[in-house]
Amino acid sequence: MSFTNLYYKRTTGTAKACYVCYKPTTTVLATINTVDFLYTCLGHLSDSGFASQIKDEPKATPAVTAEEIARVKAEYEEKQKKKAEKEKEKAKEESKDKESDKEKEKDDKADTKVAQPPIPSVPATPSGQSTPSHERYTLHRDFFSMRQAEHRKRRQTAQAKDLAPRLPAAPNNGVV
Repeated sequence: MSFTNLYYKRTTGTAKACYVCYKPTTTVLATINTVDFLYTCLGHLSDSGFASQIKDEPKATPAVTAEEIARVKAEYEEKQKKKAEKEKEKAKEESKDKESDKEKEKDDKADTKVAQPPIPSVPATPSGQSTPSHERYTLHRDFFSMRQAEHRKRRQTAQAKDLAPRLPAAPNNGVV
């Protein structure tokens, strides 16, 4: 099977013929990677003999206990203390490793010229917004098998066109 029976409802800018009744519609059911898509009327989407809508179940958030929160906070504080200690040790080593005042002055001048304010990082998704979700549908098994057969036929036709030039030609000589 080349795709799953999970279609997402989307709308298009141009109307095309419905898969079932051939009336113009802008509603499309498409798989996640648009391997397969079909135009359908809104009336057909409510028909249980054609497609069934998949309802999203609310996800239950696991209850976090106060003990777990305290444990995580303690681990974080320990890591921060270790990090601060390492930074102090590095600072001491760097101050001991400096050879002369001239090198320090050169480094300071170079640092002041190159130093720029850090660019604040932009989060990938804003925290207040949720990703848009499309309505999900599964096709009736007969319609889905028709879609798979049509997809298989298209794939086999494409393979036959690729294979045809490599096949030998029919003989032109007469039979003796």
